[in-house]
Amino acid sequence: MLQIYLSLRTMSTSSILSERINNLSESATLKMTKLGRELAAKGINVISLSVGEPDFNTPDHVKQAAKQALDDNYTRYSPVPGYPELRKAIVNKLKNENGLDYDVSQIVVSTGAKQSLSNAILTLINPGDEVIIPTPYWVSYSEMVTLAEGKSVFINATIDSDFKITPEELEAVITPKSKLFMFSSPCNPTGSVYTKEELEGLVQVFEKHPNIYIISDEIYEHINFIGKHESIAQFDSIKDRVILINGFSKAFAMTGWRLGYLAASKEIAAANDKLQGQTTSGTCSIAQRAGIAALEQGLDTVLEMKNAFERRRELVYNLLKDIPGVKTNLPKGAFYFFPDISSFFGKQDTQGNVIRDSADLALYLLNEAHVATVGGDSFGNNNYIRLSYAASDESLTEALRRIKEALGKLK
Repeated sequence: MLQIYLSLRTMSTSSILSERINNLSESATLKMTKLGRELAAKGINVISLSVGEPDFNTPDHVKQAAKQALDDNYTRYSPVPGYPELRKAIVNKLKNENGLDYDVSQIVVSTGAKQSLSNAILTLINPGDEVIIPTPYWVSYSEMVTLAEGKSVFINATIDSDFKITPEELEAVITPKSKLFMFSSPCNPTGSVYTKEELEGLVQVFEKHPNIYIISDEIYEHINFIGKHESIAQFDSIKDRVILINGFSKAFAMTGWRLGYLAASKEIAAANDKLQGQTTSGTCSIAQRAGIAALEQGLDTVLEMKNAFERRRELVYNLLKDIPGVKTNLPKGAFYFFPDISSFFGKQDTQGNVIRDSADLALYLLNEAHVATVGGDSFGNNNYIRLSYAASDESLTEALRRIKEALGKLK
């Protein structure tokens, strides 16, 4: 028995764990946040621009609704797809704000939009199916595809096209194995926003390929600086193939509440309900009651937050343009910049360490400037880094000063 125990002790972790988990990468955004917190725990003043989280508090009326839900004893299991009242509020939101018609049976509420994305992929993708993803993309997209044993097919978009793809580029990667297209608008990490005309061009391609489904991640819908949000679900010819993903984290500063949802055809919604029933079941009852209040009591706090982000966007844009070697555009939404920093590749720090890629540069900025960013390699494009401007004006000004100083030391 002792020999067996010792043999087990010496087995590598990779041989114990499933191939499914060994093939999965650690979230780069969470990793950089963790490293930043470790430095902060040592007393170092770290400014974090790595987290995709509004730096605002949840609105008071939403918090009050949660307190009331506790007093009203909403403390038991909730229905797997969400409370009917919340799903109805989501249906009304989609109709009133987006002009989209859905039935309550087409809405599934989950533990954050992240779970809604994962559920949708797992219910649609078979081993070997191809999932088309424009780059740059949110770090978890390709990893979720890996988890479903699908194959990610990337379309590389650059800063020169505002990180948006054309219908011709989409058409060029479609094969008989193509099953799903997934994208976000406004986009994380680039802040790019597709116009109605640009979406219509992509729709014309999808009309020729009726077996391809579309995941439209619209979590940053309300942080949009160019006017009305446009959803690809507005086009009737493909609406039944669109899985619309949204939630409460970004618009209502409810990141910790873990509340998201999808809207889809009845068949796809039922499949997601089925999957969720065997995994997490219904999400937090208190968060759901708070979500009803968030949707039903207006967008005043959302607009205040959006205005603050728009002001910060201008601040960071001007500061980035002032850094030699950095190339940036002006994002149209979300709260990120994704500047091209490839001019620093091959340079060395004062210790002789060579900056080989965006991950090296992000680590250098953390250790030298004490500013946490995320390398673009994790988002599918190594020539960039992501900076979140969900921070105070003072923190952003100081962070960009430190970044400029640190980059100036590279030779």
